[in-house]
Amino acid sequence: MSMTRRDILKALGLLVSTTATASITKNSIIKKSNPQRVVIVGGGWSGLSIAKNIKMLSKETDVLLVEQNDKFISCPMSNLWLVDKVSLEYLTHDYEEAANNNNYTFLNAKALDLDKKNNILHTTSGDLNYDYIIFAPGIDYDYSFLTNNNLVLERRLRQEYPAGFKHGTEQLTLKNKIQNFKNGNFIMTVPAGNYRCLPAPYERACLVADYFKSKNINAKVILLDENNDITIKEHGFHTAFEELYSGYLEYYPNSKIEYIDLDEKFIETEFQEFYFDDASFYPRVKGAKILEKVGIAKDTVFNRLEGNIDGLTYQVIGEENIFISGDARPMGFSKSGNTSSTEGLYVAKLVVNKINNNSHISWESPTTLCFSAVSVNPEQAIFINSQYSYNKKSKTFGFATPKTSEVWKGNEGLENAKAQYNWADAMYKYMFK
Repeated sequence: MSMTRRDILKALGLLVSTTATASITKNSIIKKSNPQRVVIVGGGWSGLSIAKNIKMLSKETDVLLVEQNDKFISCPMSNLWLVDKVSLEYLTHDYEEAANNNNYTFLNAKALDLDKKNNILHTTSGDLNYDYIIFAPGIDYDYSFLTNNNLVLERRLRQEYPAGFKHGTEQLTLKNKIQNFKNGNFIMTVPAGNYRCLPAPYERACLVADYFKSKNINAKVILLDENNDITIKEHGFHTAFEELYSGYLEYYPNSKIEYIDLDEKFIETEFQEFYFDDASFYPRVKGAKILEKVGIAKDTVFNRLEGNIDGLTYQVIGEENIFISGDARPMGFSKSGNTSSTEGLYVAKLVVNKINNNSHISWESPTTLCFSAVSVNPEQAIFINSQYSYNKKSKTFGFATPKTSEVWKGNEGLENAKAQYNWADAMYKYMFK
């Protein structure tokens, strides 16, 4: 089952037209321009959706998006950039453009601390008063399980063997590693827990193996998975591993790393030993550090230090005007762009409802729509599309309506590959236009 452009837009359920207006200038940021101000910390897929939709639903509300990066660089689709299939310009977008087109304010600053009593956010560009604040800061890496709290090893892993699943120079480092690799074993890892973008490490392994194969490099991707099997789209990835990349990719489940020697380039798991010529280590993830700093984090069954919120209302426990959204949430949703963006629409509705003193609204499920490329020439892809259900008895969430296409062969795989670009184009337009 392949997806058409119409199917994608329907699945998004949130593409709406807006009128472009001038953004509020940075000189007026500190003072509130309206009686009610909503501050959003984090300009990822969730934060951008929240900012846009609050302003659409409540034009008189002062909406301010605080983001430490001056440009948006998309993690979704970035695996294709690693192997030169898309350009960096394709992934890069302008926060000022988003703010201007959607009539909210963008502040390029880092959130430092929170004064909950006085409703003040401290940032590197000054203090901001707020009536409501939403944290959508994404993830940080949790190296403690990989390094046993060896900070020297952690520093070297971050610098020399970065994961490449966050915004920043680590993705450029990883791309240079891949494109300059001459021969031997290239180690990649899949962490346990609910890590960012479940299929992405498997997609990346496919694309890097494809790159080595296309260049006739005597090289092999060794994928060490801490989980007991591929975590999502397992049929599609297993068949791609076996049929497309025999000799170029080896997959090892149940491979929790117990020891790393970076000088000898040696790894021990519980059952095996590996030597490598280069590597990219993806550690477990946790909520972004700002959550712990301001006292709104908790450990969950999935990860450490995620948002301490009510999973139905997104409100921080014990706080009436603080919310958390996006990949820092504690629920077991997929930490992916489409999930965070559709979730952002619901969170925007919740906050506007609070502003207007309206009655409670029913929970709305986010939508996980995720494409994974398995080859570049020809371009072939697989996908999953699902909403979630809530089990009141166990108070847990799970996939409710999963629809997948795990056939990458033939027209279905080719159409899926085309659809991933339609999806990305639609999402970039939604966030920035």
